[in-house]
Amino acid sequence: MIEVKEISLSDKKGKKKFFKFLIDLYKGNKYAAPNFYFDEFAEFDPAVNDAFRFADCRMFLAYKDGKIAGRIAGIWHRGANEKFGKNELRFTRFDVIDDFEVTKALFSKLFAWAKELGMEEIIGPISFSDLNEEGMLVDGFDKEASYIELYNFPYYVEHMEKLGAYKVVDWTSYEIKVPAEQDMRVKNLAETIKKKHNLKVVDLAYLYKHDRKKFDEYGMKCLTVLDEAFAHLFGTSPINDKQKARELESIKQVYVPELSCAVVDENDDVVVYGFMMPRISEAMRKGRGHVIPFGLPAFIRAMTHIERADMMSVGVTAKYANTGAVSIVIDHCLEGLIKLGVKYLETGPELEENSNIQQLWKSWDPKLIKRRRCWGLKV
Repeated sequence: MIEVKEISLSDKKGKKKFFKFLIDLYKGNKYAAPNFYFDEFAEFDPAVNDAFRFADCRMFLAYKDGKIAGRIAGIWHRGANEKFGKNELRFTRFDVIDDFEVTKALFSKLFAWAKELGMEEIIGPISFSDLNEEGMLVDGFDKEASYIELYNFPYYVEHMEKLGAYKVVDWTSYEIKVPAEQDMRVKNLAETIKKKHNLKVVDLAYLYKHDRKKFDEYGMKCLTVLDEAFAHLFGTSPINDKQKARELESIKQVYVPELSCAVVDENDDVVVYGFMMPRISEAMRKGRGHVIPFGLPAFIRAMTHIERADMMSVGVTAKYANTGAVSIVIDHCLEGLIKLGVKYLETGPELEENSNIQQLWKSWDPKLIKRRRCWGLKV
């Protein structure tokens, strides 16, 4: 017997069961990187996540013979619908045992809500903003998920196809082998661009150590650039200062000076930035939703002995989009990767049609290793 129960956003015990199901489902899986509880509770807390000003959310747990067998959350993102002129209901945090009947039962709740709201389509996995994990893995099941990705078993794809789902967009991830030496072509270009446009690299490492207030100011400026640079991309919605501040705190948890760069103009405005982070997936698995105590040794090791790094985001203002200014970030971070002895860099999920971002890596023979999909379902 399959029963689906709704979890109230104020039900802390119910939400913990919702979050814990993912961790239990992927226990022992060497590719999964479960979310941390504090991140998930914050994401689904209207008092913390300011996206709830223009979005509503409902959470569901499916039980089979009295045992939790699946979960899903629906998001009515009024802000994104208004921006793109859509009538869509989003789904996120979809996880399930290999039982299609459970999947059908979960999605039936979203179909009912979508019809009640007058929505025309259900899309996902996609969360409140582009700052969150998005897309279902459809290729690359033998690759480890990063902090900004979710892993899923191959049978999820079969379940979606049985539901009649279709591709809306795909995101791709690439692996880049870090060169042993600095690329002088990039360095020379970066120096030329800095002189031509009177740009300079902010000493974030110094500020992080000696002036956190100033560090935060530049961090917020970087996220303002992100908001501008990503505005036209699929599924994005404007982020306000409260959301930016929350995202900045997440970045600071995994901040490594050599893997971050902010470039400012003569007015001290950030025009291009880049954030990379160490791969902490092992710590996420060992911590089972927490860093302390069991994930702490792995977290410390990941932060101090970095073999693989993940690109969180890179953004440039419209004014400098076609000037080559991004080369300054690439040169700075490449120098940091080499200094730290990082062997591989993995790009975050990139929209497959986003040729601008893909051009950044073409000189280093990037290898396509993962593909994630946003599915669509007609209501």
